[in-house]
Amino acid sequence: MATISFENALKKLEESVRKLEDGSLNLEEALKTFEEGIQWSRHCHSRLADAEKRVEILLNADKEEMTQVAFDLGEDE
Repeated sequence: MATISFENALKKLEESVRKLEDGSLNLEEALKTFEEGIQWSRHCHSRLADAEKRVEILLNADKEEMTQVAFDLGEDE
């Protein structure tokens, strides 16, 4: 799963959510879909965390001392 792009992983996650919300899956299919969704969610989270680290490094590239810069996605929590 490490070679899949964030965008493709997000599409897979959204697909899993749609299937689960549909309510037409039997229990085993729902559990399998939920498990896959969790894996896609973790993959997306990991890719976002990596991107955040890269942005922080780029923002601090001109500074002698590394300091953490807050990363705001502009979304309400």
